[in-house]
Amino acid sequence: MNIHEYQAKQILKGFGAPVADGAAITDITQAEAAINSLPGPVWVVKSQIHAGGRGKGKFVELPEDAKGGVRVSFSAEEALANVKEMFGNTLVTAQTGPAGKQVNRLYIEDGADIESELYLSILVDRETGQTSFVASTEGGMDIEAVAEETPELIHTIGISAAAGCTDADAAKIADAYKLEGTAREQGIALFKVLYKAFVEKDMALLEINPLIVTKKNDVQVLDAKVSFDGNALFRHPDIMEYRDETEEDAKEIEASKYDLAYIALDGEIGCMVNGAGLAMATMDIIKLYGASPANFLDVGGGATTEKVTAAFKIITSDPNVKGILVNIFGGIMRCDVIAEGVIQAVKDVGLEVPLVVRLEGTKVAEGKKLINESGLNVIAADDLDDAAQKIVKAVKG
Repeated sequence: MNIHEYQAKQILKGFGAPVADGAAITDITQAEAAINSLPGPVWVVKSQIHAGGRGKGKFVELPEDAKGGVRVSFSAEEALANVKEMFGNTLVTAQTGPAGKQVNRLYIEDGADIESELYLSILVDRETGQTSFVASTEGGMDIEAVAEETPELIHTIGISAAAGCTDADAAKIADAYKLEGTAREQGIALFKVLYKAFVEKDMALLEINPLIVTKKNDVQVLDAKVSFDGNALFRHPDIMEYRDETEEDAKEIEASKYDLAYIALDGEIGCMVNGAGLAMATMDIIKLYGASPANFLDVGGGATTEKVTAAFKIITSDPNVKGILVNIFGGIMRCDVIAEGVIQAVKDVGLEVPLVVRLEGTKVAEGKKLINESGLNVIAADDLDDAAQKIVKAVKG
Protein backbone atom coordinates (compact mmCIF):
# COMPACT_ATOMS: atom_id res chain seq x y z
CA MET A 1 0.00 0.00 0.00
CA ASN A 2 1.27 3.45 -0.94
CA ILE A 3 0.67 6.65 0.99
CA HIS A 4 1.14 10.34 0.25
CA GLU A 5 4.27 12.35 1.00
CA TYR A 6 2.70 14.34 3.84
CA GLN A 7 1.49 11.12 5.49
CA ALA A 8 4.94 9.56 5.18
CA LYS A 9 6.45 12.64 6.81
CA GLN A 10 3.96 12.44 9.68
CA ILE A 11 5.13 8.88 10.35
CA LEU A 12 8.84 9.73 10.12
CA LYS A 13 8.41 12.80 12.29
CA GLY A 14 6.82 10.58 14.93
CA PHE A 15 10.04 8.57 15.01
CA GLY A 16 12.13 11.73 15.40
CA ALA A 17 13.20 12.47 11.82
CA PRO A 18 13.85 16.15 10.97
CA VAL A 19 10.94 17.25 8.79
CA ALA A 20 9.90 20.79 7.86
CA ASP A 21 6.58 22.17 9.05
CA GLY A 22 3.75 21.79 6.58
CA ALA A 23 -0.01 21.59 6.14
CA ALA A 24 -2.05 19.33 3.89
CA ILE A 25 -5.27 20.43 2.23
CA THR A 26 -8.04 18.26 0.80
CA ASP A 27 -10.35 21.13 -0.06
CA ILE A 28 -9.59 24.43 -1.76
CA THR A 29 -11.26 26.31 1.09
CA GLN A 30 -8.47 25.15 3.43
CA ALA A 31 -5.74 26.84 1.39
CA GLU A 32 -5.49 30.28 3.03
CA ALA A 33 -5.46 28.86 6.56
CA ALA A 34 -2.79 26.34 5.60
CA ILE A 35 -0.59 29.04 4.05
CA ASN A 36 -1.04 31.38 7.00
CA SER A 37 -0.09 28.61 9.43
CA LEU A 38 3.46 28.70 8.05
CA PRO A 39 5.88 31.59 8.66
CA GLY A 40 7.37 31.91 5.16
CA PRO A 41 9.04 33.75 3.50
CA VAL A 42 9.10 30.71 1.19
CA TRP A 43 6.24 28.28 0.72
CA VAL A 44 6.48 25.10 -1.37
CA VAL A 45 3.21 23.81 -2.85
CA LYS A 46 3.36 20.09 -3.64
CA SER A 47 0.88 17.93 -5.53
CA GLN A 48 0.01 14.81 -3.58
CA ILE A 49 -0.41 11.88 -5.95
CA HIS A 50 0.95 8.33 -5.84
CA ALA A 51 3.54 8.87 -8.56
CA GLY A 52 7.06 10.22 -8.85
CA GLY A 53 8.38 12.96 -11.10
CA ARG A 54 5.85 15.51 -9.85
CA GLY A 55 8.20 18.47 -10.20
CA LYS A 56 8.76 17.75 -13.90
CA GLY A 57 5.10 16.88 -14.52
CA LYS A 58 2.63 18.84 -16.64
CA PHE A 59 -0.98 19.75 -15.94
CA VAL A 60 -3.17 18.84 -18.89
CA GLU A 61 -5.49 21.81 -18.32
CA LEU A 62 -2.64 24.35 -18.32
CA PRO A 63 -0.32 25.70 -21.04
CA GLU A 64 2.70 23.58 -21.95
CA ASP A 65 5.09 26.08 -20.35
CA ALA A 66 3.23 26.15 -17.02
CA LYS A 67 5.08 25.15 -13.87
CA GLY A 68 5.06 21.52 -12.71
CA GLY A 69 3.47 19.76 -9.75
CA VAL A 70 5.92 21.11 -7.14
CA ARG A 71 6.18 24.89 -6.96
CA VAL A 72 8.29 27.26 -4.87
CA SER A 73 6.36 30.38 -3.88
CA PHE A 74 7.96 33.57 -2.54
CA SER A 75 4.83 35.14 -1.07
CA ALA A 76 1.57 33.99 0.47
CA GLU A 77 -0.26 35.43 -2.53
CA GLU A 78 1.87 33.44 -4.97
CA ALA A 79 1.36 30.28 -2.91
CA LEU A 80 -2.42 30.75 -2.99
CA ALA A 81 -2.36 31.34 -6.74
CA ASN A 82 -0.39 28.12 -7.21
CA VAL A 83 -2.85 26.21 -5.04
CA LYS A 84 -5.80 27.46 -7.09
CA GLU A 85 -4.08 26.56 -10.34
CA MET A 86 -3.02 23.07 -9.24
CA PHE A 87 -5.90 21.81 -7.11
CA GLY A 88 -8.35 19.59 -8.99
CA ASN A 89 -6.31 19.58 -12.19
CA THR A 90 -4.79 16.48 -13.78
CA LEU A 91 -1.03 16.05 -13.47
CA VAL A 92 0.87 13.88 -15.96
CA THR A 93 4.30 12.58 -14.96
CA ALA A 94 6.64 9.91 -16.25
CA GLN A 95 5.07 7.49 -13.77
CA THR A 96 1.36 8.26 -14.19
CA GLY A 97 1.07 7.38 -17.86
CA PRO A 98 -0.56 9.74 -20.38
CA ALA A 99 -3.90 9.77 -18.53
CA GLY A 100 -2.27 11.41 -15.49
CA LYS A 101 -3.82 11.70 -12.03
CA GLN A 102 -6.14 14.31 -10.63
CA VAL A 103 -4.61 16.33 -7.81
CA ASN A 104 -7.12 16.08 -4.95
CA ARG A 105 -4.64 16.89 -2.18
CA LEU A 106 -1.86 19.44 -1.82
CA TYR A 107 0.89 19.79 0.75
CA ILE A 108 2.15 23.27 1.60
CA GLU A 109 5.53 23.24 3.30
CA ASP A 110 8.13 25.64 4.64
CA GLY A 111 10.89 26.34 2.16
CA ALA A 112 14.39 25.00 2.81
CA ASP A 113 17.81 26.63 2.40
CA ILE A 114 19.50 23.84 0.44
CA GLU A 115 23.24 23.34 0.23
CA SER A 116 23.23 19.82 -1.28
CA GLU A 117 20.78 17.09 -2.22
CA LEU A 118 21.29 13.39 -1.47
CA TYR A 119 19.42 10.20 -2.36
CA LEU A 120 18.47 7.63 0.27
CA SER A 121 16.25 4.57 0.24
CA ILE A 122 15.71 1.52 2.39
CA LEU A 123 14.44 -1.72 0.90
CA VAL A 124 14.77 -5.47 1.16
CA ASP A 125 17.65 -6.69 -1.00
CA ARG A 126 16.43 -9.95 -2.51
CA GLU A 127 19.95 -11.06 -3.41
CA THR A 128 21.34 -10.83 0.11
CA GLY A 129 18.13 -11.26 2.11
CA GLN A 130 19.02 -8.14 4.07
CA THR A 131 17.33 -4.82 4.61
CA SER A 132 19.67 -2.41 2.84
CA PHE A 133 20.30 1.29 2.53
CA VAL A 134 20.88 2.65 -0.96
CA ALA A 135 22.82 5.92 -0.79
CA SER A 136 23.97 8.35 -3.45
CA THR A 137 25.25 11.90 -3.50
CA GLU A 138 23.13 12.45 -6.63
CA GLY A 139 19.91 13.42 -4.89
CA GLY A 140 17.00 14.99 -6.73
CA MET A 141 17.69 12.90 -9.85
CA ASP A 142 16.12 9.72 -11.18
CA ILE A 143 18.04 6.99 -9.39
CA GLU A 144 17.58 4.70 -12.39
CA ALA A 145 19.49 7.16 -14.59
CA VAL A 146 22.25 7.45 -11.98
CA ALA A 147 22.51 3.65 -11.79
CA GLU A 148 22.85 3.41 -15.56
CA GLU A 149 25.20 6.31 -16.19
CA THR A 150 27.31 6.51 -13.01
CA PRO A 151 26.81 3.29 -10.99
CA GLU A 152 29.92 4.01 -8.95
CA LEU A 153 27.97 6.82 -7.23
CA ILE A 154 25.48 4.39 -5.72
CA HIS A 155 26.38 2.64 -2.47
CA THR A 156 24.47 -0.26 -0.91
CA ILE A 157 24.90 -0.94 2.81
CA GLY A 158 23.31 -4.14 4.11
CA ILE A 159 21.98 -4.24 7.68
CA SER A 160 22.02 -7.34 9.88
CA ALA A 161 18.52 -8.18 11.06
CA ALA A 162 19.95 -9.44 14.36
CA ALA A 163 21.98 -6.32 15.15
CA GLY A 164 19.83 -3.68 13.45
CA CYS A 165 21.35 -0.45 12.18
CA THR A 166 24.42 0.05 14.36
CA ASP A 167 26.59 3.15 14.78
CA ALA A 168 29.12 1.49 12.47
CA ASP A 169 26.45 0.93 9.78
CA ALA A 170 25.25 4.51 10.10
CA ALA A 171 28.84 5.74 9.84
CA LYS A 172 29.27 3.84 6.55
CA ILE A 173 26.22 5.59 5.16
CA ALA A 174 27.57 8.96 6.33
CA ASP A 175 30.88 8.12 4.65
CA ALA A 176 29.05 7.39 1.38
CA TYR A 177 27.63 10.91 1.54
CA LYS A 178 30.93 12.44 2.70
CA LEU A 179 29.09 14.14 5.58
CA GLU A 180 31.12 16.17 8.03
CA GLY A 181 30.57 18.00 11.31
CA THR A 182 27.00 18.56 12.45
CA ALA A 183 25.55 16.96 9.32
CA ARG A 184 27.49 13.76 10.00
CA GLU A 185 26.29 13.59 13.62
CA GLN A 186 22.70 14.27 12.60
CA GLY A 187 22.92 11.84 9.70
CA ILE A 188 24.15 8.96 11.86
CA ALA A 189 21.25 9.54 14.25
CA LEU A 190 18.76 9.85 11.37
CA PHE A 191 19.81 6.66 9.60
CA LYS A 192 19.11 4.63 12.73
CA VAL A 193 15.74 6.34 13.14
CA LEU A 194 14.78 5.59 9.54
CA TYR A 195 15.75 1.94 9.91
CA LYS A 196 13.66 1.68 13.06
CA ALA A 197 10.65 3.18 11.27
CA PHE A 198 11.14 0.85 8.28
CA VAL A 199 11.18 -2.29 10.42
CA GLU A 200 8.55 -1.38 13.00
CA LYS A 201 6.01 -0.24 10.40
CA ASP A 202 6.65 -3.16 7.99
CA MET A 203 7.59 -0.88 5.11
CA ALA A 204 8.39 -2.34 1.73
CA LEU A 205 10.13 0.83 0.56
CA LEU A 206 11.27 4.06 2.20
CA GLU A 207 12.70 6.55 -0.28
CA ILE A 208 13.90 10.06 0.52
CA ASN A 209 14.80 11.96 -2.61
CA PRO A 210 16.15 14.35 -1.77
CA LEU A 211 17.57 14.12 1.69
CA ILE A 212 19.16 17.56 2.03
CA VAL A 213 22.00 19.24 3.82
CA THR A 214 21.11 22.86 4.55
CA LYS A 215 23.45 25.82 4.40
CA LYS A 216 23.66 25.56 8.21
CA ASN A 217 24.95 21.99 7.76
CA ASP A 218 21.78 20.36 9.11
CA VAL A 219 20.18 17.30 7.52
CA GLN A 220 16.48 17.30 6.66
CA VAL A 221 13.97 14.97 5.01
CA LEU A 222 12.74 17.06 2.08
CA ASP A 223 10.66 14.40 0.33
CA ALA A 224 9.41 10.99 1.41
CA LYS A 225 7.91 8.07 -0.48
CA VAL A 226 6.72 5.08 1.55
CA SER A 227 4.98 1.85 0.63
CA PHE A 228 3.98 -0.92 3.01
CA ASP A 229 3.92 -4.70 2.88
CA GLY A 230 0.24 -5.44 2.31
CA ASN A 231 0.55 -8.79 4.08
CA ALA A 232 1.52 -7.00 7.31
CA LEU A 233 -1.12 -4.28 7.34
CA PHE A 234 -3.33 -6.23 9.73
CA ARG A 235 -0.77 -5.27 12.37
CA HIS A 236 -1.07 -1.57 11.58
CA PRO A 237 -4.64 -0.24 11.69
CA ASP A 238 -3.15 3.25 12.07
CA ILE A 239 -1.44 2.88 8.69
CA MET A 240 -4.62 1.56 7.05
CA GLU A 241 -6.27 4.88 7.92
CA TYR A 242 -3.87 6.56 5.46
CA ARG A 243 -5.21 4.58 2.50
CA ASP A 244 -6.42 6.82 -0.33
CA GLU A 245 -8.64 4.72 -2.57
CA THR A 246 -8.96 7.55 -5.10
CA GLU A 247 -5.32 6.86 -6.01
CA GLU A 248 -5.98 3.16 -6.66
CA ASP A 249 -7.53 1.32 -9.58
CA ALA A 250 -11.21 0.61 -8.80
CA LYS A 251 -10.81 -2.93 -10.11
CA GLU A 252 -7.90 -3.58 -7.75
CA ILE A 253 -9.94 -2.25 -4.82
CA GLU A 254 -12.79 -4.60 -5.71
CA ALA A 255 -10.38 -7.53 -6.07
CA SER A 256 -8.95 -6.88 -2.61
CA LYS A 257 -12.43 -7.40 -1.12
CA TYR A 258 -12.33 -11.01 -2.34
CA ASP A 259 -8.65 -11.57 -1.51
CA LEU A 260 -7.79 -11.84 -5.21
CA ALA A 261 -4.28 -11.12 -6.43
CA TYR A 262 -5.14 -8.67 -9.22
CA ILE A 263 -3.07 -6.01 -10.96
CA ALA A 264 -4.48 -3.96 -13.82
CA LEU A 265 -2.33 -3.68 -16.96
CA ASP A 266 -2.83 -1.91 -20.28
CA GLY A 267 -3.37 -4.84 -22.68
CA GLU A 268 -6.48 -6.25 -24.33
CA ILE A 269 -6.68 -9.87 -23.14
CA GLY A 270 -8.09 -10.50 -19.68
CA CYS A 271 -6.52 -13.40 -17.81
CA MET A 272 -7.90 -15.58 -15.02
CA VAL A 273 -5.37 -18.09 -13.79
CA ASN A 274 -4.63 -20.06 -10.63
CA GLY A 275 -1.09 -19.72 -9.32
CA ALA A 276 1.30 -16.80 -9.71
CA GLY A 277 3.82 -18.75 -11.78
CA LEU A 278 1.19 -20.01 -14.21
CA ALA A 279 -0.24 -16.48 -14.40
CA MET A 280 3.17 -15.09 -15.37
CA ALA A 281 3.64 -17.85 -17.97
CA THR A 282 0.18 -17.10 -19.38
CA MET A 283 1.00 -13.40 -19.71
CA ASP A 284 4.32 -14.21 -21.37
CA ILE A 285 2.80 -16.51 -23.98
CA ILE A 286 0.11 -13.96 -24.82
CA LYS A 287 2.94 -11.52 -25.56
CA LEU A 288 4.74 -14.20 -27.56
CA TYR A 289 1.79 -14.48 -29.93
CA GLY A 290 1.49 -10.75 -30.47
CA ALA A 291 -1.02 -9.46 -27.93
CA SER A 292 -0.83 -7.99 -24.42
CA PRO A 293 -2.43 -9.03 -21.11
CA ALA A 294 -4.97 -6.67 -19.59
CA ASN A 295 -4.28 -7.88 -16.08
CA PHE A 296 -2.51 -10.24 -13.74
CA LEU A 297 -5.10 -12.27 -11.85
CA ASP A 298 -4.36 -15.22 -9.60
CA VAL A 299 -7.55 -16.68 -8.09
CA GLY A 300 -5.47 -18.87 -5.76
CA GLY A 301 -5.73 -22.50 -4.81
CA GLY A 302 -8.77 -22.32 -2.56
CA ALA A 303 -11.13 -20.20 -4.63
CA THR A 304 -14.89 -20.58 -4.24
CA THR A 305 -17.53 -20.19 -6.94
CA GLU A 306 -18.29 -16.73 -5.53
CA LYS A 307 -14.64 -15.74 -5.71
CA VAL A 308 -14.31 -16.91 -9.30
CA THR A 309 -17.52 -15.09 -10.24
CA ALA A 310 -16.15 -11.88 -8.70
CA ALA A 311 -12.87 -12.32 -10.59
CA PHE A 312 -14.67 -12.75 -13.90
CA LYS A 313 -16.80 -9.67 -13.27
CA ILE A 314 -13.69 -7.60 -12.50
CA ILE A 315 -12.10 -8.68 -15.78
CA THR A 316 -15.19 -7.86 -17.83
CA SER A 317 -15.52 -4.44 -16.18
CA ASP A 318 -12.32 -3.34 -17.92
CA PRO A 319 -13.35 -1.57 -21.17
CA ASN A 320 -9.95 -2.40 -22.69
CA VAL A 321 -10.60 -6.16 -22.54
CA LYS A 322 -11.31 -7.55 -26.02
CA GLY A 323 -11.03 -11.22 -25.07
CA ILE A 324 -10.66 -13.44 -22.00
CA LEU A 325 -8.40 -16.41 -21.36
CA VAL A 326 -9.20 -18.70 -18.44
CA ASN A 327 -6.22 -20.97 -17.80
CA ILE A 328 -6.59 -23.40 -14.90
CA PHE A 329 -4.30 -26.23 -13.90
CA GLY A 330 -6.19 -27.79 -11.05
CA GLY A 331 -4.17 -29.11 -8.15
CA ILE A 332 -5.71 -27.72 -5.03
CA MET A 333 -8.02 -25.64 -7.26
CA ARG A 334 -10.83 -27.72 -8.76
CA CYS A 335 -11.76 -27.24 -12.40
CA ASP A 336 -15.48 -27.70 -11.72
CA VAL A 337 -15.42 -24.78 -9.25
CA ILE A 338 -13.81 -22.57 -11.91
CA ALA A 339 -16.43 -23.68 -14.43
CA GLU A 340 -19.28 -22.91 -12.03
CA GLY A 341 -17.86 -19.45 -11.34
CA VAL A 342 -17.41 -18.62 -15.02
CA ILE A 343 -20.93 -19.80 -15.87
CA GLN A 344 -22.46 -17.80 -13.02
CA ALA A 345 -20.52 -14.68 -13.97
CA VAL A 346 -21.58 -14.89 -17.61
CA LYS A 347 -25.20 -15.27 -16.50
CA ASP A 348 -24.82 -12.17 -14.29
CA VAL A 349 -22.96 -9.83 -16.63
CA GLY A 350 -23.22 -11.41 -20.08
CA LEU A 351 -20.40 -12.21 -22.49
CA GLU A 352 -19.59 -9.71 -25.22
CA VAL A 353 -16.00 -10.76 -26.01
CA PRO A 354 -14.40 -14.06 -27.05
CA LEU A 355 -13.72 -16.49 -24.18
CA VAL A 356 -11.11 -19.24 -24.33
CA VAL A 357 -11.04 -21.79 -21.52
CA ARG A 358 -8.26 -24.25 -20.85
CA LEU A 359 -8.86 -26.63 -17.95
CA GLU A 360 -6.56 -29.39 -16.73
CA GLY A 361 -6.17 -31.27 -13.46
CA THR A 362 -8.51 -32.03 -10.58
CA LYS A 363 -12.14 -32.65 -11.68
CA VAL A 364 -11.31 -31.54 -15.21
CA ALA A 365 -13.92 -33.82 -16.78
CA GLU A 366 -16.61 -32.39 -14.54
CA GLY A 367 -15.50 -28.85 -15.32
CA LYS A 368 -15.51 -29.36 -19.07
CA LYS A 369 -18.92 -31.04 -18.87
CA LEU A 370 -20.37 -28.07 -17.01
CA ILE A 371 -19.09 -25.61 -19.61
CA ASN A 372 -20.08 -27.77 -22.59
CA GLU A 373 -23.64 -28.09 -21.27
CA SER A 374 -23.95 -24.43 -20.24
CA GLY A 375 -24.76 -23.15 -23.71
CA LEU A 376 -21.96 -20.56 -23.44
CA ASN A 377 -20.10 -19.51 -26.57
CA VAL A 378 -16.75 -20.78 -25.29
CA ILE A 379 -13.67 -21.69 -27.30
CA ALA A 380 -12.11 -24.80 -25.78
CA ALA A 381 -8.33 -25.25 -25.69
CA ASP A 382 -6.20 -28.34 -25.12
CA ASP A 383 -3.12 -26.74 -23.59
CA LEU A 384 -1.62 -23.34 -22.80
CA ASP A 385 0.00 -22.88 -26.21
CA ASP A 386 -3.25 -23.74 -27.96
CA ALA A 387 -5.22 -21.44 -25.65
CA ALA A 388 -2.91 -18.48 -26.24
CA GLN A 389 -3.02 -18.85 -30.00
CA LYS A 390 -6.80 -19.13 -30.01
CA ILE A 391 -7.48 -16.08 -27.84
CA VAL A 392 -5.00 -13.91 -29.78
CA LYS A 393 -6.56 -15.03 -33.06
CA ALA A 394 -10.05 -14.32 -31.74
CA VAL A 395 -9.04 -10.82 -30.63
CA LYS A 396 -6.80 -9.91 -33.55
CA GLY A 397 -8.94 -11.61 -36.20
